[in-house]
Amino acid sequence: MKRVVLSVAIVAGLLIGCQDEDTKNTDLNQEQTSIDMSDFYVQTDETSSRSADGAGDKCHSMRVLNQKLKENPGLYKKMYDVEYQTRKFIAAKKGNGNGGGNNGGGDGGGTPVTDNLGVINIPVYVHVVYSNSQENISNTQIASQMTVLNNDFRKQNSDSSNTPTEFASVAADAEITFSLAGTFRYANSRTSWGTNDAVKSTYPPITPETHLNIWVCNIGGGILGYAQFPGGNSATDGVVCAPQYFGTTGYVQAPFNGGRTMTHEVGHYLNLRHIWGDGRCRQDDFVTDTPSSDRPNYGCPTYPTAHCRSNDMTMNYMDYTDDACMSLFTEGQKARMRAIFQPGGARASILN
Repeated sequence: MKRVVLSVAIVAGLLIGCQDEDTKNTDLNQEQTSIDMSDFYVQTDETSSRSADGAGDKCHSMRVLNQKLKENPGLYKKMYDVEYQTRKFIAAKKGNGNGGGNNGGGDGGGTPVTDNLGVINIPVYVHVVYSNSQENISNTQIASQMTVLNNDFRKQNSDSSNTPTEFASVAADAEITFSLAGTFRYANSRTSWGTNDAVKSTYPPITPETHLNIWVCNIGGGILGYAQFPGGNSATDGVVCAPQYFGTTGYVQAPFNGGRTMTHEVGHYLNLRHIWGDGRCRQDDFVTDTPSSDRPNYGCPTYPTAHCRSNDMTMNYMDYTDDACMSLFTEGQKARMRAIFQPGGARASILN
């Protein structure tokens, strides 16, 4: 009789265990399906480009990303996971089932997201790589760039007059600051470094898990800068910027002498896409409060400039307009950037 009772207990335990496991799997499946990833993409077209002379990219980040995706098949999954975690966090804070971006995913936008992180400070290492005295930019020029980053990400810039009433309500203080943790100078006879991360392999990043590394060097080809998105290789993590587009004083060149190249590239480093989604009207930057567009804008466009049946947010830092005509990040972009600092986020270690 004892053996029979014991056998029945074992079977019952197994059934309960299986039911518990089924419940866990069901909960997991429900959680996964509640986050809409149907619009997620990484690879982009390369039809839109610009440089200082109008012949190539102002920002080479997406081209660099496309190349890295070819070289590293696992990168897509890493970036998918980063995006999933971003949407999961924002959806939880907003109390809805998905991110609700322009085409079904993203962050929702518009409504501020409370994340309890306070003002986030990012320590910065600047690596100045120079082949001549002009490229060996001064500490004053570096300080001017730090000032621009802090003003732009804290909405303390003096360009608010560039923001039309239509977009004023979503202009955001990202509550992110930057502090210079060290400057390193390297003399090198090489006159251009390209976008294959040669400068990073020659002068590796210093503790990229906890610091933003910036390399200031001549990229060549009229390219202003490029950044690595969250999820990439830590050995190449950071931002590269040409010296004449870094800061506001010293060796700087108009119309990109307002320090906004770095504001733009740091936006990529913090998980922001170009506002036109590097595609056509159906392509998305995963942010609802940046209107859909099918192209970048250049120069200083007259408001309103419309594409995809809506007015373009040409003054957004993630467009391609001149430095003097940029003025804002949005609440949706703020939410995306700050989500990666949450526990388990792609850049959470910066806060540790």
